[in-house]
Amino acid sequence: MDVLLRERLSDHTRSRIQDWIKRDQVLVDGLVQRASYVIRGTEEIDATPVPSLPLRATAEDIALKILYEDDDLVAIDKPAGMVVHAGAGVYAGTVVNALLHRFQNLSTVGGELRPGIVHRLDRFTSGVLLVAKNDAAHQNLSSQFASRQVRKVYLTMVHGPIAAQKLRIDKPIARDPNRRERMTTKLGEGRAAWSEFNVLRRYPKFTYLEVLIGTGRTHQIRVHLSSIGHPVVGDRLYGAPASELGRYFLHAHRIEFAQPSSGAPVAVTADLAPELKSWMASQEPETLPSVTLL
Repeated sequence: MDVLLRERLSDHTRSRIQDWIKRDQVLVDGLVQRASYVIRGTEEIDATPVPSLPLRATAEDIALKILYEDDDLVAIDKPAGMVVHAGAGVYAGTVVNALLHRFQNLSTVGGELRPGIVHRLDRFTSGVLLVAKNDAAHQNLSSQFASRQVRKVYLTMVHGPIAAQKLRIDKPIARDPNRRERMTTKLGEGRAAWSEFNVLRRYPKFTYLEVLIGTGRTHQIRVHLSSIGHPVVGDRLYGAPASELGRYFLHAHRIEFAQPSSGAPVAVTADLAPELKSWMASQEPETLPSVTLL
């Protein structure tokens, strides 16, 4: 639906149209529908343009868990469910709003909407997130990410048994033309992406993995694992069945980089989120292989 409206209402951006949809200002045959609703061609669509809420980050008193801090940057432990910055209908409760309340200065490279934000995590991914305090640090860290000098390790639980101890997926990732909220590897084209997986523990119905990614594509780990028939637990978007977990099981566990001013190596680790620990403890492991961390 949002794609069709963008074609018909060319004076408005797709994100603006999606905002109308999320605010129930678009009706299909008198009913509220999602942006992903498939248009059949016989519907009557009633769209009411409304002014967007200001996309300017504002300070909010929201607790943050600080994992590391120096004069150039701060690393936080982002909880699942927290959006990194405002946009697409989300204006409050963001990481940026919490940062603005706690810190006087953040880098301006990302603009007023994304002060300090060097990289992002999906809304329901928890774990380590780096934030730059000044522009020089932001540019340095961005360069490290772009040149793949930053080492990013995740923890995830997937459906089904994986027999191999280690595996690597090297498949380009592109936007799914049929479901625009998803990414896909099925087109055989797109942005290059590779992920390496190491089995940490096996369960009767699941496999617990450590993941090293050499690229940072949208939904990379989720779409790569789904492409081999092992969707992340709780990830309904990529084919996982419903789960009592309430989120998908993906955690940014460790990030390693060079301190922007000194060049000294820095490693920041976030313990597995409590709700993930609790869910995992409720599962009975089948075997405990010897673990070699990536």
